[in-house]
Amino acid sequence: MLSDAGGWTTRALVNATGTWRRPFWPHYPGQASFRGRQVHTADYRGPAEFAGRRVVVVGGGTSAVQLLAEISEVAAATRWVTRRPPVFHQDFSREEGRAAVARVDARVRAGQPPGSVVGATGLGLTPTLRRLRAEGVLHRLPMFDRITPQGVVWADGTGFAADVILWCTGFRPVLEHLAPLRLRGPGGGIVMDGTRVVADPRIHLVGYGPSASTVGANRAGRSAVHEIRRLLDAVPAAV
Repeated sequence: MLSDAGGWTTRALVNATGTWRRPFWPHYPGQASFRGRQVHTADYRGPAEFAGRRVVVVGGGTSAVQLLAEISEVAAATRWVTRRPPVFHQDFSREEGRAAVARVDARVRAGQPPGSVVGATGLGLTPTLRRLRAEGVLHRLPMFDRITPQGVVWADGTGFAADVILWCTGFRPVLEHLAPLRLRGPGGGIVMDGTRVVADPRIHLVGYGPSASTVGANRAGRSAVHEIRRLLDAVPAAV
């Protein structure tokens, strides 16, 4: 294994680079012509910078609705757009949580990209979100068709003049440094069994797939350590 500190020899590898350093920016027609600001969730510093602005919030995840709630209190106007209609739930039981994790786990076991967390869990309908929905702030619109210098335009010709587009469009796993190992399949995913890479049982990915959360990563890390201990016990070190 090579690093900026030189070469290393190892019998096992735990990759825990997560996703935060790789924000995902979608590409839409006219994006480069927009005269306002484009901001990603990763660069969000609070609602004050959006005071008096007309803001488009893009994304159907928890971050999108949380930031929309904050920004709507100070912005001149907001619009919320998502690719798919959001699914809200009143209460998220442990059974539903386990089912959501199982759906993500099934994807990575099949070698598919993990997909978004909210795609598996849906959105919790908190008291704040109920209030925003009653006030009309949490009114979801479909994705716009294109971006203009002044704002965004939908396929039916409807437009919204905007000062800021806030992309709450998630993150992608930081795995480029593992490219020489050729772990990815044709669809771009990595076939996993828990945290273990099926193609090479010496490699564990913590923070990928169902462990892509703080709690999930902590549990997955413990699981990876146990598996690596068994691996090292079973395979003597080379002399």
